Amino acid sequence: MRYDHITELIGNTPLLRLDPAVHGLRNVELYAKLESYNPFGSVKDRVAWGMIRDELDDIVAGGQTLIEASSGNTAKALRILGIRYGIGLRAVTNRIRVTEQRDLLRLFDTDIVELPGLSECPDPTTPNNVYSAIEATMAQQPGAYRHLSQYTNEKNIEAHHHGTGREIHEDLAADGITRVDYLIGGLGTTGSTRGAATYLRKHNPELRTVAVVSERSDFIPGIRSESEMWEVGLFQPDFYDRIVTMDAIRAVDATLSLATGYGVLAGPTSGASYAAALETLGALNDAGDESADPIVAVFIVCDRLEPYLSYIKKRKPELFGRQDRQPAPTAAELATARTLTPDQLAELDRTGRPFIVDTRGAMAYRIGHVPGALNIRDDQLDEMFAGGIPFPRSRPLVFVCPVGELSRRFALRAEQAGFDAASLAGGVVAWRDAGLPLESGG
Repeated sequence: MRYDHITELIGNTPLLRLDPAVHGLRNVELYAKLESYNPFGSVKDRVAWGMIRDELDDIVAGGQTLIEASSGNTAKALRILGIRYGIGLRAVTNRIRVTEQRDLLRLFDTDIVELPGLSECPDPTTPNNVYSAIEATMAQQPGAYRHLSQYTNEKNIEAHHHGTGREIHEDLAADGITRVDYLIGGLGTTGSTRGAATYLRKHNPELRTVAVVSERSDFIPGIRSESEMWEVGLFQPDFYDRIVTMDAIRAVDATLSLATGYGVLAGPTSGASYAAALETLGALNDAGDESADPIVAVFIVCDRLEPYLSYIKKRKPELFGRQDRQPAPTAAELATARTLTPDQLAELDRTGRPFIVDTRGAMAYRIGHVPGALNIRDDQLDEMFAGGIPFPRSRPLVFVCPVGELSRRFALRAEQAGFDAASLAGGVVAWRDAGLPLESGG
């Protein structure tokens, strides 16, 4: 089929019936809505185009730059769409935690602003909230920026109501299926689940909507933890019949199952949703009546697998043939890592010429760090450690992070390799609270 503009390819994504012989659910028809088939590779293509489409003329006429709280798929879609119309993008984020996403945004000359993050900020008076930073930027340059605000913009929901939900209904109706019983999806902005479910409930008021969030201490790209959801303006907890908490390993395992079982190359958010679907619908199997009509369930495949290879490699290195990589240390092992109090590190700095490594992001490091510390971000350190610990053995080695937790892992690994290594107890926060000096810049 011929098209004249890339935006004509947004939406109308496939609905794939998953083979029951693979998923093993009895009396369940399970479908995957393949949003990865959008032209820029994700569910966010709908949202980006939905938010920008009606405002294009005004943005171009005003010579404005887009500014958005995103470091992932929304930023990517807005940037590529913006290029087509000569519109720039400033992406503001607490932290880009997937290397490929950062590289892709840089490839297209995106203006990326990475804030320290609440736990990393050594100065409590320094703005570290993404929305505060956006508001401050817009106030400093009135009229220069257009903030589309995906986390509060109702057009986010509308894009999925008129698009995703309608398409699911129409595709199933073409096969004589007039209702959906379950809709499952990950929670980021909540636009896809709220928009699609609202449409589907018109045809089945008994539709059950299942939301997927990450463990509080874990990270799954594209979705938030339940506590983080309260920061999302569109979030309505009562909208959902169930909220399922998922950990990264289960999400990765389910991601691989999608690829090997059905040929669906999806990202870890989609894996988390698939795992939640199997968990939720499997419980119904245990208690259900197999003589009843089949349960019809749909989960949303948000994006593709390829941008998350570094994420998967960090969590399951054995899948990549790196058996030499050490497994993640247990809590008991971490407790054995040597630590230094701020005063002890200050004394060591005077007498022992330690090699101090600050593992935070660049913005946090520039705002304030232990004097003389070298900044190597934690994800870069992981990659460096994979090939051997690249520091001299002739000097003590001290790792520093925001509150002294992540740095223990690096200290433990260096100790195990025979280095004189330690972690700063309490991190930069403890150093600051002890009244010790911070060095800025870098």
